[in-house]
Parts: sequence; C-alpha cells; structure tokens
Amino acid sequence: MKRALVGAVMAAAMVVPASVAVATPGKNPVQPIVDAGQAPGALAAIRRDGNERWYAAGKAVPVNGRVRIGSNTKAFVSVVVLQLVAEGKVELDGPAQRYVPAIKDKRITVRQLLQHTSGLPEYTDKLGLERIQEVRDRYFRPHDLLDTAMAHPAQFEPGTKFKYTNTNYVVAGLLVQSVTGRPVEEQITDRVIKRLGLRDTYWPAEGEQGLRGKHPRGYSLTDETDPKSPVIDITEMDPSWGWAAGQLVASPADLVAFYRQLPALLPPAQLAEMRKTVTTDEPDVRYGLGLVSQDLSCGGVYWGHSGGIHGYATLAGATDNGRAAAVAQTALPGLTGDPQGEIKLVKGVIDKALC
Repeated sequence: MKRALVGAVMAAAMVVPASVAVATPGKNPVQPIVDAGQAPGALAAIRRDGNERWYAAGKAVPVNGRVRIGSNTKAFVSVVVLQLVAEGKVELDGPAQRYVPAIKDKRITVRQLLQHTSGLPEYTDKLGLERIQEVRDRYFRPHDLLDTAMAHPAQFEPGTKFKYTNTNYVVAGLLVQSVTGRPVEEQITDRVIKRLGLRDTYWPAEGEQGLRGKHPRGYSLTDETDPKSPVIDITEMDPSWGWAAGQLVASPADLVAFYRQLPALLPPAQLAEMRKTVTTDEPDVRYGLGLVSQDLSCGGVYWGHSGGIHGYATLAGATDNGRAAAVAQTALPGLTGDPQGEIKLVKGVIDKALC
C-alpha cells in the first residue's frame, strides 16, 4: 500500500528523566524497522523488572515523542464505559438503544459494541479517507459518522460473529455522553488520563490539527489504493473522523503506563468482563471489551491494543507480571508495500520485550 521515503535515517535521542534510560548504540529494538525501510521513523518504550527504557530511530524522531494512537483510544473508552457499569449507570448486557436511540436494533447490547459483535455497519470506508489529502481539513461531527454508517445495512445479526468495526466505538462514545451529560473527551481525561498522571496523553480540541509538544512527523500515501502515489507529510490533519474510535494522542511511555496500570482503573468484576474474549481472524489474538489478548512466544499472553491512523501506527500492551511495551511508527503499515513484514517486525519487538 505504501512506499518508503527517500532519505537517510539516523538514531535520535534526548535528555529524559533519571528513572528512564535511553538505548545504547547497537541495542535499539526499533532500529531494524527503519533500517528495513518499513517506516520513516519508529519509537518505543519498554518496561520490565522495574526499569523503563525509551528508544527512537529515524530522522528527527524524538525519544518518547507524542503520536496519534488511533484505535488504542478504544481501550480508554471501554474503561470509562465499564466504570459507568460499576457505578450502576450502564447495563453491560442491556440494549445500547437505551442510551443511544439512533441504534434502532434493540437486540444490540453495550457488550456487543465494546466487543465488535454488534453487526453495525462500518463508516470509515465511506468517508473517502483513502485519499486523505482531500479530507484532511474536514471536521466530522460524531453523529455525522454514525449517520454515515446507519445509512447502510447491518453486517450480520447481533452477537453471531466478530467483526472489527469503528462504528461500535462511536456509539460507545455517544453512550458515555448520554449517561454522564458530559463530553466523552472530558470523561476520558478525568477518569483515566488525570487519574494515571499521563502527561503526554490528550484529546485534540475541536479543529486542532497539529500535535502538541515534541513529536515525529507522520507520513502517508496521497492515495492508499495506489502504492505508487506520492508520499506526503500528514502530521497536521483533523482527526475528528476517528472520534471515540481513534482520536487520542499519547507517547509510547504513556501507553506503557496506561496498559500496565489499567487493572487499577476498574473493580475486579468489570476487569474480568473486559477480559472475556471472543475469537478473531487471527489464531493468536482474542478480543475482549476494547482490549486484545495476544499470545506470547514464551507462553501466556499480554493485554493491549493496536492503533492506526494516517501518519502513525502503534502497538502496545502489558503482562500481568508488570512488563509493558509500546511501539509507534511514523506511517501506517504498507508505506513500502510490505505491510505484513512491518507488522511482523513490530510484533516481534513487543514479544521480545515482554518475554
């Protein structure tokens, strides 16, 4: 889908807190991603045995820079919904229509939204996002996204299969707003970001197209349907089309902190519900409620999520023994035409870090 940028690559580093170490030459796990031409830049944060290290590779890529984290946003939204369940304000197996009347099928439950088993139609493939240059400045309202989806038939009967669908989390975001009477971004900020002290994580304001603070540039094909189309800098864009399905910004270290401390955000009963999984198209991956269970080569699993949005791709998660890792790249997989090769490299970095 995508091709490599022309230009030299180099390691990047900067001063970091004393409790965190920067990689020494020859020991940078994300350098192979850049060296193989799979992405213009890559970043990582790895925590194990109480020690955390930050890495960066590529031209002008700051260590622990902020990136758009795409669908990792879903894990944040799911935590908020499950907190509302714990507070008795939302019924997990109750009809989503109770909270979001635009959902006409009364059989669709809140659980099915969070687990991608609702059958709701997808909206992202109907916005012209494959030619991002044409819509990068457009602001989408949440109900625009839902209306786009609901103009099409359901993908399947509710609860009969798994199909990853961003519409589910647009509805989940609207549910949060309906129940609390407050914007979903405010609820995420108060209930998750501030509670965990995530200093680099934020929800871009309405109309905000740039990234705050230190960050690497992000790149994309002008036409994702044409792998030979020109590569552009897509760092500045309106991310509103992702909304509660993918609008957040964070650093690798904040993703590590989030997934490592996620269990502390929920009562045991709701954490157990979050970890009840269904099978997916990948044999080593199962999906819970906004949380993915990924098998490790050394045995066991880690809990996390991936994210992809124009300019950036992320994968992050944590094990129950306190190890955690996050990797970010400055382009979606496939800029070079080998998306599976890039995904394999990134998953390998996470696997090695957590084993």
